[in-house]
Amino acid sequence: MYSSALKRLAVKLSGISNDLRFLSSGPRTGINEINLPPMQPGSSIMPGKVNPVIPEVVNQVAFKVIGNDLTVTIAAEAGQLELNVMEPVIVQSIFESVEMLRNGMMTLRHRCIDDITANKERCLGMVHNSIGIVTALVPELGYETCSNLAREALETNTGVYELCIKKKLLSKEDLDRILSPERMIKPQKMK
Repeated sequence: MYSSALKRLAVKLSGISNDLRFLSSGPRTGINEINLPPMQPGSSIMPGKVNPVIPEVVNQVAFKVIGNDLTVTIAAEAGQLELNVMEPVIVQSIFESVEMLRNGMMTLRHRCIDDITANKERCLGMVHNSIGIVTALVPELGYETCSNLAREALETNTGVYELCIKKKLLSKEDLDRILSPERMIKPQKMK
């Protein structure tokens, strides 16, 4: 059971590491929402790219812990009656997993998470180019106008923000206030 709990922790850490790798993918063709701290000169195949080496290390630690749990499972199954001569490999695998997870988590925190920054320009650009933000404009412009805006934005590959400015539906100041990501995530009273 203890080994299984370690495996669950490893799976969660691997998932977090995968998310960090995905959110930092780029620089221009990926998600690129966050910047990981650079840990090496660059990619061997793409000069200038920051590889997510610390999350990749944690992925590898997780794989090893998952393998150790399989070793523990098979070794526990190999016992007969009240005797299990496989206990040394069980104990060694568990101790190794604990030590690797401890080191992996400390490394992930100190060499990656503590220095992650948001790519604010990229995130704001995705918000402004999103068609979904039209929902925040419904109280101001009405459902029908917003439906037409969304359709036109999709058909013309134009952002809703840009269309509102072009059609003079709202001022830039009003749009910036209404479509502020900080404002959109807070509960609002309906008019």
